[in-house]
Amino acid sequence: MKKAITLTTGTLAALALPLVSLAAVNNLSDAGSFIINIINNVLVPVLFAVAFIVFLWGAFNTFILGAQSEEVKDKGKNQMLWGLIGFFVMVSIWGLVNILTGTISFGNPTGPSNVPGSGVQVR
Repeated sequence: MKKAITLTTGTLAALALPLVSLAAVNNLSDAGSFIINIINNVLVPVLFAVAFIVFLWGAFNTFILGAQSEEVKDKGKNQMLWGLIGFFVMVSIWGLVNILTGTISFGNPTGPSNVPGSGVQVR
């Protein structure tokens, strides 16, 4: 088991090394943009895939393997529930990250766009 963990950690570190070397961070805004892009383009799709696999495995356990056993059906239903909870949590966090990105305007040196003015605007 320790060998598997060591091998997995080493592989992930080797795959992440080019990301660090290609970062080319010049200022804080670039660092924030880099982190947000890694979250949106790497981490979120992987977590969505894991949640989807957990949900499908729960459905498989409930409807195919658990056709005769109530215990297996309950286990499959719990896996489906946790898969859906994982989807909900990830969509919520992803939305918060995108709100943060839009509010702080990482990668946009001019500041936020379409900022409403004060007072009532009549057309």
